[in-house]
Amino acid sequence: MSDTAVIEIAMQTMMIALKLSAPILLTALGVGFVISLFQSMTQIQEFTLAFVPKVVAVGLVILLSGNWMMHSLINFTQDLFAMLPDLLA
Repeated sequence: MSDTAVIEIAMQTMMIALKLSAPILLTALGVGFVISLFQSMTQIQEFTLAFVPKVVAVGLVILLSGNWMMHSLINFTQDLFAMLPDLLA
């Protein structure tokens, strides 16, 4: 196994991790920003006001994009296993 192959696999792994985590992280970031903006405008400092909408939004995003995430991860794993004989030679 060459250094180039290891770097390529590491790069693919980081890209798939970024693609899979982006919808969840961006949703939590957007909802958190909107809630914190609302809290600063109304002077309400309640922890559950920030926590509950984030949990609901992230849950919805996982429900909506979970199928795509699973297919992407399965395809990446199958491609990695298909490359295994070439990497061991």
